[in-house]
Amino acid sequence: MATRNSGDVVGGDTEAAVGAPPGSPASKRPARDRIFETARELFYQHGIRAVGVETIAAEAEATKMTLYRNFPSKDELVAEVLREQEREYWAWWEEVTACCCADPRAQLEAIFDAFETKACNKDVLGCPLSNAAIELHEEGHPAQVVSVNYKKELYRRLVDLTRRAGAKDDDLADALMLLMEGASGARVTLGAGGPVRAVARSARALIKYHLDGC
Repeated sequence: MATRNSGDVVGGDTEAAVGAPPGSPASKRPARDRIFETARELFYQHGIRAVGVETIAAEAEATKMTLYRNFPSKDELVAEVLREQEREYWAWWEEVTACCCADPRAQLEAIFDAFETKACNKDVLGCPLSNAAIELHEEGHPAQVVSVNYKKELYRRLVDLTRRAGAKDDDLADALMLLMEGASGARVTLGAGGPVRAVARSARALIKYHLDGC
């Protein structure tokens, strides 16, 4: 069962899907899960601003009342979705870097290789956390806080890796952060066949210049 911020116990998690046949997969899934997964997909496909709670509830075969029983507001629902996407991103990061035998330079190169592969996937519509940061720029918005903290952690990790790879300052981390940010934007505006195809090669050039001096 779900609890609201006030601590009141509610029954939204066990509500059957509206209109779902008894015993069907949709009728057995908790309402909170249906709402969360539907919102995640709609936000990514259409943008956060473009999707209202009525649409989310209808697509999830739930009611608005059930949605608000499980999530205090749309803003909190967006923030929950972004937190889950951030957890998945860091799990991806750890998986990619684990293959490099603790070699920080190789880890940096592997991250950008994997980033390019992911970005060139035709089904990818950019980084959801970056997209959210652009859409939701109001200071203090719950989802904006998640996006900003994600960016800070990303930069911190790049600084850590570049320093351990031999960088004497943060110039390489700055350049790689800007490259990743620019590539994310280029993927959204220019597609998988655009400049994002060169992100791994560009990262290697930056790494070589800053670490080898050439």
